[in-house]
Amino acid sequence: MPSKPVKVDAKKREKFLVDLTSFMQSKGFVWGPFPEIYGGVAGFYSYGPLGKLLKEKVEKIVKRTFQSNGFWEVECPIVLPDVVWKASGHLDTFSDRTIKCSKCKSVFRADKLIEESHDVSADAYSDVELLDFINKNKINCPSCKGGLEQEINEQSLMMKTKVAGVESSLRPETATVTYIPFKRYYEFFRRRLPLGVFQIGKAFRNEISPRQNVLRSREFTQAEGQMFIDPSEKNNWERYDEVKKDKLPIWDYKSQKSESKHSMLSVADCFKKKFFRSKAYSWCVWLAYQQFLNLGVPEERIRIRQHHPDEKAFYADDAWDIEVKLNSFGWTEVCGIHDRTDYDLLQHSKFSKQNLTAKDANNKDITPHVLEIAFGIDRPVFALLDIFYSKIGKEDGKTMFKLPYHLAPVDVAIFPLMKKEGMPEKAKEVKKVLEDELIVEYDQSGSIGKRYLRAAESGTAYCVTVDHDTLKDNTVTLRDRDSEKQKRVAIDELNVTIRSLISGKLNFEKL
Repeated sequence: MPSKPVKVDAKKREKFLVDLTSFMQSKGFVWGPFPEIYGGVAGFYSYGPLGKLLKEKVEKIVKRTFQSNGFWEVECPIVLPDVVWKASGHLDTFSDRTIKCSKCKSVFRADKLIEESHDVSADAYSDVELLDFINKNKINCPSCKGGLEQEINEQSLMMKTKVAGVESSLRPETATVTYIPFKRYYEFFRRRLPLGVFQIGKAFRNEISPRQNVLRSREFTQAEGQMFIDPSEKNNWERYDEVKKDKLPIWDYKSQKSESKHSMLSVADCFKKKFFRSKAYSWCVWLAYQQFLNLGVPEERIRIRQHHPDEKAFYADDAWDIEVKLNSFGWTEVCGIHDRTDYDLLQHSKFSKQNLTAKDANNKDITPHVLEIAFGIDRPVFALLDIFYSKIGKEDGKTMFKLPYHLAPVDVAIFPLMKKEGMPEKAKEVKKVLEDELIVEYDQSGSIGKRYLRAAESGTAYCVTVDHDTLKDNTVTLRDRDSEKQKRVAIDELNVTIRSLISGKLNFEKL
């Protein structure tokens, strides 16, 4: 536990979150808690039209990153019998620690209550340390400001159900259901290791008092990559040499104790310093970091935090988290990278009575180890909204959403300058030219200035205006969101031009 935990400006964060939530709701990104007309249930949210487009683009980049690095996508069921969750350990141990308000009796997750008001990672704290921190820093109930009881309890996070009379549970992660078909993977990959698979899909957790929008939901979308590897080959990993010079923002547990900040270290230095135990795991940390860089999260807002020895799961040989610094909640965990050793396959082999081994280079039976990259889709979506949303001016100032162009929910908006003289008809022709390969919005309502503003607030990358000159020479005005500069572009070059701008292959200034 840090000796001098940094207290954050809770009021400033709360004000930003109120503004951000209003923006997300009014612009059709995230609505809830759902179902709103029935009062809502904490931890359940719906994505509006722009939110769904943004979420799909995030998923597309995640898929592309995994696939380009040798992972194949699978899809598995959401509900499984409890024997599976008994084998995985979830049924008996998957819980969070809670604390109750002595006045209003509201229940909160103890570590998150601390992290919301102080820049610390409290997950590794013991029960005694949690209570000591809460008392020393005079943390009260967020709901009624009353005092908290002096007892830490545990609550299971499993969501229960029955299938054909059999006790079952909704999956709390995609990882476990990804491990179970190992025998099928092994045959598909021609009985060769390593093999990589990933899954993107819904997971469910009975979260305790979720109050952080889609950061901590009871229903959420998870993305997890699993690499099955011969344990003797962990340091014989060719792809390590391709990335060993790349820098990572490393925050080891000793630096956390001494309150030092994270440092930029090469992958090779991390391995030499024994921060990472194997070259294969080092590569997985690098790949997880690339996921968030590819999603457009600024590198200065990312750090990779090592789990404390007493925080790490008993079966984990290595465990690090990627954290992103948010305006609303400070440093927030968005991804976990774990060397799970052979724990999962051994457990499921034991409970299922099935052989889940592979052959090594000497044709001997081995139980593969699993290297895991686990994160949610909702958290990076929220991070992008948090980081790139801004409010300009005073209370009634305009809002902007300047997220990376390749993630813009709408790629281009088409505007006829006027609702007459054939401009709407021509604008709809332009829309047809673009919509096969781009997300296109058509808007002819209001002044052109108001339409530009609406598009900028929604994060739309480019605007195309059809005007009098268009009817003469078949060119349109192309407007860049961030610079607000305009260029004339021929309609027959418009599709290629916009796609090149979005991909970064073309600079708007050089048009």
